[in-house]
Amino acid sequence: MSRVSRWFAQHWVMGVALLVLGYLFLPIAVVAALSFNRPSSRLSYDFNEFTLDNWRNPCATSDMCDAVLRSAQIGFLATVAATALGTLMAFALVRHRFRGRSGLNVLIFLPMATPELVMGTSLLALFVAGGVPLGFWTIVIAHVMFCLSFVVVTVKARLAGMDRRLEEAAMDLYASEWQTFRRITLPLVLPGIVAAALLAFSLSFDDFIITNFNSGTTVTFPMYVWGAAQRGIPPQVNVIGTAMFAIALLLVLATMLRGRRVRRSAITAAVPAPRAASRS
Repeated sequence: MSRVSRWFAQHWVMGVALLVLGYLFLPIAVVAALSFNRPSSRLSYDFNEFTLDNWRNPCATSDMCDAVLRSAQIGFLATVAATALGTLMAFALVRHRFRGRSGLNVLIFLPMATPELVMGTSLLALFVAGGVPLGFWTIVIAHVMFCLSFVVVTVKARLAGMDRRLEEAAMDLYASEWQTFRRITLPLVLPGIVAAALLAFSLSFDDFIITNFNSGTTVTFPMYVWGAAQRGIPPQVNVIGTAMFAIALLLVLATMLRGRRVRRSAITAAVPAPRAASRS
């Protein structure tokens, strides 16, 4: 009995963690299973019959593929802009001391803490007051605004946990500032930048509330799903969701593996090898 209690005391945290992970991944597993399903009716979501037709013809509904492409374009533009600006802001906040730095750190968290309903209506009022026509570009501007804070926080966490001694060691070995940044700093912070970009793209791709206020007549993928829910969601929607999750998972794994290799090579390059003892 004591052996069982000791085993439980040592492994209960892992058991709870596995249960939480199972709870989080259960909806994704259901979506993946339904992507191979041929429903009995348009309004039925039970598993009726296994089929590969949904994967063979993911664009059976042309309007859906147009919405997916439009969401991907908006997500790409918003991700590039938010990642570039957010990375520069993160470097400035972590590496430099200036007046108003503490206040700027607080302001960065405001878009993350503001309800999307409030942000969406505020941006709508701004665009209408400025006479800006609602459409594709107003969605991009709105997505850059709320993605920027997430990028800054993610890259800041990566920079704060980075060992500055690696950069100092590289410069002690007569590397210039540009060489140090290109061969040491950038490879070490790159996983954080990639993670921030993936987070920004996912937030932009599946945003509905802010997009709905500032889209005009532009239809994105979440808005298409919301409209299709009233007449039956096509099973190809599950294909798109499963494919997006698989691509994101592969990118995260590839980034993690590359980050480990780069970290090891950076440490090896920064620490000089001991000189062999000279022969007498």
